[in-house]
Amino acid sequence: MSLFAPLVLTLSLMGQAQRPPAPVAQTPAPTPKLDPAKGDQNARYTLGPQDQLKITVFDEPELSNIYRVDSDGFITFPMINKVAAGGITPVELQERIRTMLASGYIRNPQVRVEVEGYKSQSVIVSGEVRAPGKIPMTGSMTLVEALAAAGSPTNSASNDVTVSRQKRNASGAVLDTNDVDIIHVNVRDLQLGRAGRDLILQDGDLIHIPKAQLIYITGQVRTPGALVWESGMTLQQAIALAGGLTDRGSDRRIKADRIMADGKVKEVTLRLEDRVEANDTIKIPNKIF
Repeated sequence: MSLFAPLVLTLSLMGQAQRPPAPVAQTPAPTPKLDPAKGDQNARYTLGPQDQLKITVFDEPELSNIYRVDSDGFITFPMINKVAAGGITPVELQERIRTMLASGYIRNPQVRVEVEGYKSQSVIVSGEVRAPGKIPMTGSMTLVEALAAAGSPTNSASNDVTVSRQKRNASGAVLDTNDVDIIHVNVRDLQLGRAGRDLILQDGDLIHIPKAQLIYITGQVRTPGALVWESGMTLQQAIALAGGLTDRGSDRRIKADRIMADGKVKEVTLRLEDRVEANDTIKIPNKIF
């Protein structure tokens, strides 16, 4: 064997000994799995006083517990003391606690916040529903869900639902209690699923379904009598709702008795494309042969 072989082997072993070990990749802690049924609520529900929260810090059982939001909108949490929870969503609170714990307390904490008891928010449903009153918001609530909780509209309900909502600033505070937005939704569209499911209610919303306003149609239609009036209804639509004209009915020279702004009744002439007004008494004449 050559004398150089042991020398080369020795130098090779010395080089390996001096080489720093390869860094070991750290596997990040698993992302908390949220309940799919609550995920959407956590994304949209705004926390408030008396809400009861289940907060889990993974691998930290002494921190995982039930916490209640106090009247000032805070929770008291171990290590980090007071944490502002009012006015934000559970997901936002989850991130806030995670950030505070990571700042010198726990390495890479994984936190989950769920609402166990919804206590802070409600809406009021009034008017032509079977069980009007105050409805607690159990998480993120839509208009359809609130009406269902109030027993759904009665047979005498108008087709127009209004949601009165106080305007708020960027921080969520109400500056003027008389400054409100009015949202109109058609009951028929609600029943057909074309509206209301994407209207997310806010704390303090006032939902009202008034008694239906009527029009009256007489003369040569198949089913004369009272009809539920809708805003924007035309004479042609009213005739269709009354079953259409009889064989003797005419679509010309149609008159209506209308209550004017001063309370007096005035007879007006209507064409098929004209809009009818609430409380109109429409008179369908005979054809002139």
